[in-house]
Amino acid sequence: MDTHKAPITPPQMVHTIVTGIVPRGEPIELNEVAVLLHPKDNVAITRVPLNRGVQLRLPAAAPGDPEIVEVTQRISSGHKVALRDIAEGQPVLRYGSIIGYATRPIGTGSHMHSHNLAVGNLKQVYEFGVDMHPVDIIPIEQRRTFMGYRRPDGKAGTRNYIAIISSVNCSASTTRFIQRRFGPEILRDYPNIDGVIGLTHKNGCAMRMGGDAIAQLQRVMAGMATHPNIGAYLMVGLGCESNQLQELISTMQLDRGNLWKQPLFLTIQENHGIAHTVDEAARMISELLPQVNDVQREPIPISELNLALQCGGSDGWSGVTANPGLGYCVDELVRQGGTAVLSETPEIYGAEHVLLRRARTPEVGKQLVERLHWWEHHAEINDMEMDNNPSPGNKLGGLTTIYEKSLGAIAKGGSTPLNAVYKYAEPITEHGLVVMDTPGYDPISVTGQVAGGSNMIVFTTGRGSCFGFKPAPSIKVASNSELYAAMESDMDINAGVVLNGVSAQSVGMQILDEVIAVASGKQSKSEAQGIGEEEFAPWILGAIM
Repeated sequence: MDTHKAPITPPQMVHTIVTGIVPRGEPIELNEVAVLLHPKDNVAITRVPLNRGVQLRLPAAAPGDPEIVEVTQRISSGHKVALRDIAEGQPVLRYGSIIGYATRPIGTGSHMHSHNLAVGNLKQVYEFGVDMHPVDIIPIEQRRTFMGYRRPDGKAGTRNYIAIISSVNCSASTTRFIQRRFGPEILRDYPNIDGVIGLTHKNGCAMRMGGDAIAQLQRVMAGMATHPNIGAYLMVGLGCESNQLQELISTMQLDRGNLWKQPLFLTIQENHGIAHTVDEAARMISELLPQVNDVQREPIPISELNLALQCGGSDGWSGVTANPGLGYCVDELVRQGGTAVLSETPEIYGAEHVLLRRARTPEVGKQLVERLHWWEHHAEINDMEMDNNPSPGNKLGGLTTIYEKSLGAIAKGGSTPLNAVYKYAEPITEHGLVVMDTPGYDPISVTGQVAGGSNMIVFTTGRGSCFGFKPAPSIKVASNSELYAAMESDMDINAGVVLNGVSAQSVGMQILDEVIAVASGKQSKSEAQGIGEEEFAPWILGAIM
């Protein structure tokens, strides 16, 4: 099924939703206090807390199913209520798909959660491309536009930063010292520069020369250096680290091709220590300021937007409101010729069958399956389990197994064909919906997406993530109205209105409008608070010796 198009019935009893009080006595229609996402589901998600004794009238019960369900224990909002008896070992369905198996007999009206539900042994049936429907792309002259920076290599930026990129943690403090030389009092004379940012990390040495780990780190650094939101860059190293800057520049071909950005670099050991390195770096960046400032925003088709899709601090509503809303945004962006990047591979696990049915070719589908098998092996050799995710906060918000979380998470990807699968931080060249293989941990995942070319981020949350990322602006979408009210200074859009009858498609168009506005220079709420440099976190592979 298209999870982002799951039916949401508007509530009939407004006072119930507003007060959170469900009256006892006469049976109440299920859709007034809960959401049934698919007719096959044997659980519903509660809109408001339900007390023991509340009676729920089910819509058009199938033969043998109860017409009235009596709640047997208090169930919090966003959690699941069983709509029929489920025997031990039997599957539990949400979104019309299996989210786990009962670990004990579950009675009708019971609270369905991690105390009686587990992943079990899910046998997926993989069918490649059977639901793949080509998209009619809008002609370029009819596409919406944003006000962006057209770069000499043809790419389009949504921001204009100068980046100081550390090769190793040993040069991280020096990178910060250089960055501090360029505060507001300096940059006020360069209004077209969004800032001088320092991209530091905890890696870069004690790695095998020529190995996968160092190759991946160099992909990340090269991707940030060549990113269209970066107008110029300076790399700073210690000098003796495994991640040698001259090798990086040569291997990643930063000194060849369209050199509108020169591959500038310094090492502390060759520049007589930190103080001299900071002075020399400040001189070099000062010379870059007029050049980087000499740009103007211009209308650019939104087909040049590359949107990183993220969810973090998810709850039981994320897969009902915010993620489906973002899915509609993605469908329209793809129709306009743009690109959307779904990632967090461990949060696709258990829902991959939905994406595989939309794979453009069997080869694309097999690439995704290969990545999932890699993650199974990776979890096993590191004494982990794929169901280690969801987090405690996810579970408090109503999620149980990784299957349930994944089915809601992939709704961010909409309904268009899956066109490509990329490894971490690989340059993204395909348009449409693609997958990048990343961990589920947000900072590491986004670092890979942005290094691959994403120039915007939309981040959905149900518990309240405050994520930002420089140089790509991050828009945050709240899955429920309570979160939006509590953290309005951090949330850009409230998708919780879906539970009050607003369509997920309408929310999706609101998200797209906000993407275009922020891409054109409007600050997102995380951006306005200066969030986004500490979130740069390249994925560290393998042994650190």
